[in-house]
Amino acid sequence: MSTTTVAVLFGGRSSEHEISCVTAGGIMDVVDRSVYELVPIGITKDGAFTLQSDDPAQWALRDGALPAVPDNGTRVAFPTSPATNELVVSHPDGTVTTIAVDVVFPILHGPFGEDGTVQGLLEIAGLPYVGDGVLASALAMDKHVAKAVLEHAGLRVAPWTTVLRREWAADPVNVAETIAAHEWPLFVKPARAGSSMGVSRVDEPSQLGAAMDLAFEHDSKVIVEPRVVGREVEVAVLEGRDGVPRTSLPGEIVVAEDGFYDFASKYLGGDESLLCPAPLTEDQTDEIRSIGARAFEAIGGAGLARVDCFLTDDGFVVNEVNTMPGFTPLSMYPRCWAASGVSYGELVTELIELGRAAVR
Repeated sequence: MSTTTVAVLFGGRSSEHEISCVTAGGIMDVVDRSVYELVPIGITKDGAFTLQSDDPAQWALRDGALPAVPDNGTRVAFPTSPATNELVVSHPDGTVTTIAVDVVFPILHGPFGEDGTVQGLLEIAGLPYVGDGVLASALAMDKHVAKAVLEHAGLRVAPWTTVLRREWAADPVNVAETIAAHEWPLFVKPARAGSSMGVSRVDEPSQLGAAMDLAFEHDSKVIVEPRVVGREVEVAVLEGRDGVPRTSLPGEIVVAEDGFYDFASKYLGGDESLLCPAPLTEDQTDEIRSIGARAFEAIGGAGLARVDCFLTDDGFVVNEVNTMPGFTPLSMYPRCWAASGVSYGELVTELIELGRAAVR
């Protein structure tokens, strides 16, 4: 039986480099090697595309230590037109080889991967790939634009104020006064980052400056949101073979009353903060699954997404849509599908096959 060659693309230049490597290890560990041949392409923090080991152990999370892509000198170049599906590999000894691939699985989180940039590269190369396309990826990555699109689609979103770096630098006092129209506490976030990188909770005006400076380290555009009082409930979306989105049973994130779900909680802590399925009524479960499908279609989603909501006294409020959600075996997205009867390995296989069949 012939195998399908899957290029697994991971690492990258974003602050989420390491968790992308952990995700790669999880996927490599469950892929059926009798059906799929893996070509691991690690992107270093400096942006070099390199051919790496397909040993899952190299990319595992060990005692809280996160792996990273080493620069081994082996460079990988993608084709510049759809005329060929061959990657060109330049080895340190000067030799050049080619590898034909059938589909690319980009498991990059954050900027330079989840934001439509790599998707554009793959479109130019004419290579089939897993997940959302250029527009959906770019749209969902920008929290300001995503909120506007979701709101236009009739979905409730959390209120927000968008601040550009130049606005903050020119007149921080005026910006702070505008922000103060929201009720405290506030959450300050980079508009185009993920995994809670650069996110701060601000309880009083004296903390705002430091929070804005931190967020601007990750992005030139920041959004400020008031705290939404409610339960954090998420639903995983998986595109159907007929294009109709499928939704999982929802999961819930349980955090301390005065905290938020930060990077360490997501990837380095225990699993007591994640409940799958979430303890909801049947009507609430049906509603959030409907919201997840509507949000997925509103952004023009393909492949997969995780839709994050707050369940308030007045119903559900959409927080954001993640087009490449955390995908380690312990992450919410695969756990929601596991609770819905789809194992991690089955999920990986389904996504690869969806990517192979995708019409862009």
